[in-house]
Amino acid sequence: MPAVTVENPLSLPRVTAPADARPRQALAVSTAPSGLEGEGFPVRRAFAGVDYRHLDPFIMMDQMGEVDYAAGEPKGTPWHPHRGFETVTYIMDGTFIHQDSHGGGGTITDGDTQWMTAGSGLLHIETPPESLVMSGGLFHGLQLWVNLPKRDKMIAPKYQDIRAGGLKLLTSADGGALIRLIAGDLDGHRGPGATHTPITMLHVSLTPGAELTLPWREDFNALAYGLAGAGFAGPQARPFHMGQAVVYGDGTSLTLRAAPTQDSRSANFEVVLLGGRPIREPMMQYGPFVMNTHAELAQAFDDFQAGRLGTIPADSPYGR
Repeated sequence: MPAVTVENPLSLPRVTAPADARPRQALAVSTAPSGLEGEGFPVRRAFAGVDYRHLDPFIMMDQMGEVDYAAGEPKGTPWHPHRGFETVTYIMDGTFIHQDSHGGGGTITDGDTQWMTAGSGLLHIETPPESLVMSGGLFHGLQLWVNLPKRDKMIAPKYQDIRAGGLKLLTSADGGALIRLIAGDLDGHRGPGATHTPITMLHVSLTPGAELTLPWREDFNALAYGLAGAGFAGPQARPFHMGQAVVYGDGTSLTLRAAPTQDSRSANFEVVLLGGRPIREPMMQYGPFVMNTHAELAQAFDDFQAGRLGTIPADSPYGR
């Protein structure tokens, strides 16, 4: 898992929770079901077992892979529309190419993030590069969908290209945790991702047996998802492992602990932590459209059918 790292975490700024912080209990653990997406690449639906009242402002998250492709096997998605939300694609292993009908896109690999604000709508494609298709290789990433409030659902589409080297790197008091801050604020530190909906997104690597307690905004929800290995959540040390999601309760601090031994390809316990301020508006979803009402969903589908969400670029190397 070559997401950005450092040789000596103790050289990084330390993050600590206040002594009087109220710890968040781990309320529930759910196991992500597996399936296929796009042209057939394997995914785990990370939050499929989580009630939306605990997810808001997040809509869904797919763990893409981890899969070691043979030559000729890597797959992506065909052209498809989006409206009304943002997609956050974080690649830990392998390479993905994005292109859209507004001229946005690019290549992301090994710790890079692409933040796409679909807003009023666009057409989009995600595909592995020809070199990866020919050679095969390891592929592992995440795609998170973040809702937009009603006032922002029809803003102009936009991209943020966040390179691995631009992430804010932090550690715990004893250096047992490497924290990659992708977006939001944490203990006075800010990640590079700019968000319309206030959120925090971290990728944490915990060495075996290490514990991490973070300050966490009281007005945010809190979710954890295991990417590799096993450990425990909350002050009651609720066990969870790769492919499982944790819903935390209320409070002002959040605790993770890695199991003393790790039985996975990764030597560490790898976890994504998410928090956001709930939007608390009606959320209606139909496939790649996320709006507030059924009428808005119907309009999005009509606009797509009529070509008003854009057209596939004539020079696209990925077909029509």
